[in-house]
Amino acid sequence: MEQLSTTPHIAIVPSPGISHFTAFTEFAKRLVHRHSFSITFVIPNDGSLSKAQQSLLGSLPPSIAHVLLPPVTLDDLPAETTRIETIIALMLARSLRNEVRRLQKSTRLVALVVDFFGTDAFNMAEEFSVSPFLFFPGAAMCLSLFLHLSTLDEAVSCEYRDLPELVKIPSYIPVHGRDLLEPVHDCHNDTHKWVLHHARRCRLAKGILLNSFEELEPKVIEYLQGEELSKPLVYSVGPLVNIKQSSKSDGSECLKWLDEHPKCSVLYVSFGSGGTLSYDQIQELALGLEMSEHMFLWVMRTPNDIAAEAAYLARDSQNEPFEGLVVSLWVPQAQVLAHSSIGGFLTHCGWNSTLESMLNGVPLFAEQRINACMLTQDIKVALRPSADPESGLVGRDVIPKVVKRLMRGEEGKRIRNRMKELEDAAAKVLGEDRSSTRALSELALIWKAKLKNQPH
Repeated sequence: MEQLSTTPHIAIVPSPGISHFTAFTEFAKRLVHRHSFSITFVIPNDGSLSKAQQSLLGSLPPSIAHVLLPPVTLDDLPAETTRIETIIALMLARSLRNEVRRLQKSTRLVALVVDFFGTDAFNMAEEFSVSPFLFFPGAAMCLSLFLHLSTLDEAVSCEYRDLPELVKIPSYIPVHGRDLLEPVHDCHNDTHKWVLHHARRCRLAKGILLNSFEELEPKVIEYLQGEELSKPLVYSVGPLVNIKQSSKSDGSECLKWLDEHPKCSVLYVSFGSGGTLSYDQIQELALGLEMSEHMFLWVMRTPNDIAAEAAYLARDSQNEPFEGLVVSLWVPQAQVLAHSSIGGFLTHCGWNSTLESMLNGVPLFAEQRINACMLTQDIKVALRPSADPESGLVGRDVIPKVVKRLMRGEEGKRIRNRMKELEDAAAKVLGEDRSSTRALSELALIWKAKLKNQPH
């Protein structure tokens, strides 16, 4: 019989989204570099990998392998109404078992790490005597909400957005129900049911890996790491962000354009890898940016409510040029945010974009609901535009005012200084014997101890 390697092995099951994928790969690289593990990414097969995913996987060291799960038949599901959360759960249920069995036989498999929508794999992990762990790619505040969601759901009889009182999240500032994450808004929606299902199963994990750090969210992380019998141990191992700069990229033209502009003079506008705006909001944003008379770099994606081939950028005036550059679909965001000419970031405030901005000291113009609450009211590194209560749109008249406050006003200077403090703190927590490095070492010790109990 062939002798197995003595190297402890981890199986990581990410969700398809590229921002989550990036955080997973950064965690894997750090674990391999510091603690000499080997890792296999087990990727649900929803079609071919994106170019960004292929690039990420191609850059990983040899000790990090990847396999695509075999395609599964989903013909029994109504294609028009089936949510991505349902698809992910069924992909894992129908195709993960054989791969876990293969890894258990061919490696010294000690842990299965899944993200939020993979908690149904926990039972399978226990079946193969492998420790189940949850990787949470968002903020500690969001994790606190998810761990509390089942209790909250039982206490609320209406939709969260209709609650007259503020919602209390453990160890966090109260927020309005309308600012909670979109998936929990409609209790009759399948997505809400899936989120609630996985929120309950989070507590079955042996531990939760958190992409945040103590200096950023001290009160919430202290609460999450407190002793509570029904709550898993939480390891804050962040920030997990790919900030390595390459010499060339597909977006080099926009970097050349940035080279032509003064320090902190350009507003970067992007709503994440999956974030798209409605047609009407794009029109308001375009006109608002033009009215601001401020230089900007805008990564524009197709509106979420019209056909991809439609002409969707209307202009009141076709004769006057924009004060900026509009790029379709993609730019090398890490390099853009690190560029000296970037002075602000208008973003959906997805957690990956937020951490990237923080690690480069770039102030935020915040849009996504619950993260925007945290960044404006708690951490105080962002400005948030007010939306029209009826249409839900941020109007063209609001946008230039916020842009000027962020890019030229005293508030922008204060936020920039605060961002610099967090940039320095983020760098320190990844140093030797600092909080995030210690948390990773604790995990490594637990997983290596599991290895000692396995038969050779």
